[in-house]
Amino acid sequence: MSVTVDDDLWSAIGDPIRRRMVDLLLADGAGTATTLSRRLPVTRQAVSKHLVVLNRVGLIHVTPSGREKRYQVDEAQLARAVAQLADVGSTWDARLQRIKRIAEAIQRGQEKETIPKN
Repeated sequence: MSVTVDDDLWSAIGDPIRRRMVDLLLADGAGTATTLSRRLPVTRQAVSKHLVVLNRVGLIHVTPSGREKRYQVDEAQLARAVAQLADVGSTWDARLQRIKRIAEAIQRGQEKETIPKN
């Protein structure tokens, strides 16, 4: 199975603050920009900007809650990201196995050349 990699999604997840935000939201079930900013080394305004990016790629969804917004990880989009990562990993595993076989064949060929012929 080949999954199309969503570059926008991985660009969003590529930022360490956003990954930490996703971790916190998963651990807590939901959160606001204020609650997240208390646990991160960035301002509330920076957290809000990061949340916009995560929302734009569909990794989180927003629910109004009084004067604030509550953010939750979208489980389906997270599962999609995990599937993409697994697909990329298996593709690279196959590539590395081919490289290993080529290197071993080259090494065997060099060993044959160094064996003296009587």
